[in-house]
Formats: sequence, structure tokens, C-alpha cells
Amino acid sequence: MNIVDHCKTLIIAEVGVNHNGDLNIAKTLIQEAAKAGADVVKFQSFNADLLVTENAPKAEYQKDLKQNDSHYDMLKKLELAGNDYIELIDECKIHNIEFLSTAFDLDNLDFLLKLNMNRIKIPSGEITNLPFLKRVSSIDLPVILSTGMADLREVKEAIDILLSNKLSKSNLSILHCTSQYPAQFHEINLQAIKTLKSKFGLEVGYSDHTLGIEASVAAVALGARIIEKHITLDTSLPGPDHKASIEPDDFRDMISAIRNIEIGLGDGIKKASFAEIEMRNIARKSLVAKKSISKDEILSEQNIAVKRPGNGISPMLLEEVLGSKAVKNFKRDELIII
Repeated sequence: MNIVDHCKTLIIAEVGVNHNGDLNIAKTLIQEAAKAGADVVKFQSFNADLLVTENAPKAEYQKDLKQNDSHYDMLKKLELAGNDYIELIDECKIHNIEFLSTAFDLDNLDFLLKLNMNRIKIPSGEITNLPFLKRVSSIDLPVILSTGMADLREVKEAIDILLSNKLSKSNLSILHCTSQYPAQFHEINLQAIKTLKSKFGLEVGYSDHTLGIEASVAAVALGARIIEKHITLDTSLPGPDHKASIEPDDFRDMISAIRNIEIGLGDGIKKASFAEIEMRNIARKSLVAKKSISKDEILSEQNIAVKRPGNGISPMLLEEVLGSKAVKNFKRDELIII
């Protein structure tokens, strides 16, 4: 199974924890992601007891939520129960969208594998988690690795580990990512998409945490083949990721823009498009008689002009025509023939 369909960008609607622990919200987000045209809808699978210590600090953007709970308590409220996944997968089948979830620990990874997912997504925080990477390397499934917070050395180390066992290079892709929520435009460094592709020769995508849709669209123009973007029902809802997400209408607009960009990128061959052929004759110019010219009269800059349309002798051949004799009588503005 290929990581992406080579005819289009893989669009992942990242629900993450934007369900706020409510299964009905999670199902609604699946429906909205499908309606928007996403290929995949993604959740996050974790057990707070395995993910963080009880004294682990919150990130600054999480502190801004003005909630007094700890990092551990915040995550505990956002866990999904095992039975929830069965309902979410069924909902995805109804709406013809692929289900995916990111595991943050080995127990959840093994649990998700039993659900027969089509691929594995490794979050940025696990890029230095050796036991986790080694376990993924033993699985013969397509893998998407997020590279937020990492430098090239760390990315290479993770890739080397992932490719050390069953995982093949053709089944591995990487996402450029800036792990801020929301990420500021002066920090996202989209040119790194080209750097990653050149350095590692892998399919490269972009995990977008900016506000709006511009960065995702630009990433596709730079060669990203996977776009991951957070989706929410309302950016003002309480919860850690809503502010760095976009609502369903904006998600639909983003996908529409990406599909247009894909078409616009073309094949890279510089040539006149089919639609330009007619315009070429209208917009380009030809050699024409500046005034009446008699047969055998010497053609010169005094009796030849350059005017539209472009279906006669090209002005690029002017120097070859000058000095020759007129083969017939020409009226003013008549196309020159030789």
C-alpha cells in the first residue's frame, strides 16, 4: 500500500482531542471532515497515566486556557474509551472516510493495530522515543512521521531506526511541522519541506498548526503530498487545540484550494497550453506591409511593420526578410509572404 495516492495530496482532518471527551462531538467531526472532502480523520489515543507524570507542566498555550487543572488532569478528561473506537470506526465507514488515530504509548499502539488501521501516524513528541520507534519498525504498514521540534540529525536518527526492520522506505513519509498552537508564520519555515525531501528522498507532507488555510495551500505548492490540519466545530470551545484549528467551512475551502493548486501545478513542462494556441495567434505579431508595396520592391524597415495578428511571418525573422524583393503587390496591413 502506498503512503499517498500519487494523483492527489492526502488530506488528514486532525480531530485529535477536539471532541472534548464527548463521543457525539467526535462523530459530528467525522461527518464534517467527510463532507469537507478529507481523506482521513484522525484522533489521538493515550492513557494519561502512561503519557505524563502527575507533576508534568502544561505548555504555555495550555496555560492560556485559564483552567486550573493539571496537565495530567486535562489529558485524563480527553481520553477515549476502548468501546468508543468501535463506534468511531463504524461512523467513518458510514461516511466513507478513513479512520486513523495516533498512539502516544506502546499499549495504545498495540490496541490500535488490532483495529486494522491502514497506516500508523507517529506524533512529533515520539520522534526520540526509541522503544516506540523500534516497535513501529517491526510493523509492515505505511508510517507517517511528524518532525515537529526536531532538527535534521534527530529526523535522520528516527528514520534509520524505523527502516531497521520490516518497514520499507517506500512505506515511510515525513511531515514538516512546527509544534506551536497556533504556530506563527515567521516560525513555520515552509522551505524545510524541500530540504526534507532533498535530504531523505521520502514523501514529505506538512502538519499545519497555523491559523487559516494559507500555509497548507502553500505547502502543497512547495511539494507537500500530505496535509494534516486540525478541525473543530467551534474555535472558541474550551480545550487545548481548538484555537489552532479551523472550522468545517474553512476546512472545505482549504481542500478546494489544494485541489485547485494540484491541477495548477501541471507536469512542469514549459509549453503553450491548449487554451493558449488561439490566443497566441491573436496576441503575437507578424510582419505586415507598413504601406502599399509593389512587386519586386525591396523590403525594408521603411515599408514593413510589426503588428498583430500572429499568424504570419514572425518578427523574429525580420532580419532574414529585409533586403529581399516583394513577391507580389501588398496592400497596407497585409501579411508579408516571401
